[in-house]
Amino acid sequence: MGSERQIHATSRHPYRRPKDAATLILIDRGTATPRVLLGKRHDNVVFMPGKFVFPGGSVEKTDNRVPVAAPIPKELEANLLKGSPKIQSSRARSLALAAIREVCEETGLCLGRKTADAPARLTGAWQPFSDAGLLPDPSNLYLIARAITPPGCVRRFDTRFFSADASAIAHRVEGVVHADAELVELVWVEMDAKPIAGLHSITRSVLGELERRLAAGPLRHDADVPFFHFCGGRMQRDILPGTA
Repeated sequence: MGSERQIHATSRHPYRRPKDAATLILIDRGTATPRVLLGKRHDNVVFMPGKFVFPGGSVEKTDNRVPVAAPIPKELEANLLKGSPKIQSSRARSLALAAIREVCEETGLCLGRKTADAPARLTGAWQPFSDAGLLPDPSNLYLIARAITPPGCVRRFDTRFFSADASAIAHRVEGVVHADAELVELVWVEMDAKPIAGLHSITRSVLGELERRLAAGPLRHDADVPFFHFCGGRMQRDILPGTA
């Protein structure tokens, strides 16, 4: 969400159609208790100012056109196609790649892989991959949850929360996180640690879903995918149709 450095507005807003967005939860299994990566948003951004969040942002038109080291798994695509409104396979691919792009933009951590052939020259937000001789790799992503921001908010997103192991990080760009950036701080938080003060309710809910998934064993594509949305002014948790 790199263009949001605007002063926060506190007033309610009329109905806005949610924008497709993607978030990536990185899991570090190098310690006895798994840790996840959270970033603190700048106080002057419009959406969730000062909150600790998972890196993420809106889907961009170029996300579906970028070459990849490997395609998204068919099982992941099937999960992304569930629910309403219906989307096409190209949109599912865009969502997965948006998660990878956003985590690189906001944290400097790039999930990619070197390929046998010379990778295409990528530009813009994807340039760090080319600089490191990589192509983005969505093959190790899992869908953990979906959530829609409630009506009346200054920004509304229909967000898919992905997860990937930190071992998939192939390149680090230095200097991305600083006092004037969108994310001003990064922290690795143990899954069973005391929640960070002021964590948004959706972030807490998705963390809880991920913790339950990890407690059951390795991440799998056939696990239930919860869908958080607001109905009658309250958050509701459904299961996307067709999950096991």
